Amino acid sequence: MRDARDPFKSALSATAASVDDALGQRLAGLDAPARLSDAMSYAILAGGKRLRPFLLIECARLFDLEPPRALPAALALECLHTYSLVHDDLPAMDDDAMRRGKPTVHVAFDEATAILAGDGLLTLAFQILAEPATHADPAIRADLVAGLAHAAGTNGMIGGQMLDLAYESVSRSAEDIAAMQAKKTGALFQFACWAGATLAGAGKADILRLESYAEAFGRAFQITDDLLDIRGDAKTMGKDAGKDASRGKATLVGIKGVEAARSEAGRLIAKAEAALEPYGETAGNLVGLARFVLERRQ
Repeated sequence: MRDARDPFKSALSATAASVDDALGQRLAGLDAPARLSDAMSYAILAGGKRLRPFLLIECARLFDLEPPRALPAALALECLHTYSLVHDDLPAMDDDAMRRGKPTVHVAFDEATAILAGDGLLTLAFQILAEPATHADPAIRADLVAGLAHAAGTNGMIGGQMLDLAYESVSRSAEDIAAMQAKKTGALFQFACWAGATLAGAGKADILRLESYAEAFGRAFQITDDLLDIRGDAKTMGKDAGKDASRGKATLVGIKGVEAARSEAGRLIAKAEAALEPYGETAGNLVGLARFVLERRQ
């Protein structure tokens, strides 16, 4: 339902609905064994606010590219993000039994199927980006493929995940943890903003502003995620709370404490908002998203 009193929440809800509908159509037409297709659909249609697609679409809209033209790239990004969640939840990784209030894929199906479902979503992401529907210019499509590979690869999300595992129960500095989280969590937010602007043909100065926004936004998002792990509850979060502390995960909250971490998140959101000042009210939804992350409870 659209909320006329809060344009940002209305836009977020509308984008999530359009992304869910398009993903459902894409998965329904997938040429794959039934069990694999079912597991991929189970994973990606489990709900969620679709923050990364929203970021991509809103950054494109900032430069007058309408949402339908940015939607294919947004779907690709959500496919890749969901693959990372499926694999993160595996017993060899974070060993989570719940995701978004439902049994994780390896629990609902089995570990082998979960691995293959994640692999299927990962490769589908690049297939979508390479298709002409994503952008008429093959050079732009190639840039998007390369950009997502970099953001998700060894110097991005995957590298950050490896460091996250290596840092468990090991003393690390706040700088080390921030750098790790910038790869593990922040890289896909950076890609979302860069890709939306690239699709819309934005100039270098605009892309740099959005990258500054994304960097601050991503750091604040991770801090609030760590705060939720401490103060949240499983029913609200849709997954087990308190697992990071029990596994000795390296977090800024663990080093700085709750109040200092909350203050740092507020500072970062202010920095993110400042990066958008040249765009005025046109960037209202991106400002709203930054504030939403700071205030979120799940």
